Amino acid sequence: MQTIRDLNDLRAARGLLTGTVAIVPTMGALHAGHLALVAAAKERADHVVATIFVNPMQFGPNEDLARYPRREAEDAAMLEAAGVAILWMPTVATMYPDGFATRVSVGGLGDVLDGAARPGHFDGVSTVVAKLFGQVRPDVAFFGEKDWQQLAVIRRMVTDLDLGLEIVGVPTEREADGLALSSRNAYLSATERDAALALPRALTAAVGAIEKGENVAEALAEARIVVSEAGFAIDYIELVDARLLSVTEAKGETRIVAAARIGMTRLIDNFAVRAP
Repeated sequence: MQTIRDLNDLRAARGLLTGTVAIVPTMGALHAGHLALVAAAKERADHVVATIFVNPMQFGPNEDLARYPRREAEDAAMLEAAGVAILWMPTVATMYPDGFATRVSVGGLGDVLDGAARPGHFDGVSTVVAKLFGQVRPDVAFFGEKDWQQLAVIRRMVTDLDLGLEIVGVPTEREADGLALSSRNAYLSATERDAALALPRALTAAVGAIEKGENVAEALAEARIVVSEAGFAIDYIELVDARLLSVTEAKGETRIVAAARIGMTRLIDNFAVRAP
């Protein structure tokens, strides 16, 4: 595996890759969920390029940019063992040089849910992902379904800008007890880690209730009560359609999506819901 930090070196290395190229963008602090993305990418492409870049543009002024976990050596070893061809680790100055003035904004999908709770977040996500796509020039890109809204925003961006690559969503990897894997799980104390299980369990119970034909509003209300009683401050727990708009019945492609904070840690999760 080549570890590259200079853009000219990346372009030279990318030019030597023949066949199909997949990209797996990450912010590091890797876990089994990231490795599942790499595994899926290796099945679909001849070469995999992984990226590690903690993107300041997607963090708000009071969020965790400074303390976001960084462990480059461990991450690089994991990616090399997983069979990644190139690890692209640009600096902030490379990604956002002096005079940088462009933002990519995906309206609608980027304005609701996390877009409303974290203003400007998805402008930062779409901008950095567009740049990574331009630098690596992949044929296909892999993202985890845990961040369902991010996946929807990126798909919309790729379609709207005619970027000509395929976006593949990979199912959420979970701990044995059901908690979705996340780099931010490292922030949780032992007590918070136990309490955090209330989030996937409440969402799973709501999915079961809705799929049995029970009232959506009541199922969501019960989930909010359970999650709040576990010590979370809820940003949202909603049933949404493919446009990420809140709906009152499971019809077509619907999903329960949630974001909530426990202590200093914000967790997100989602589950598909079948029509009853």
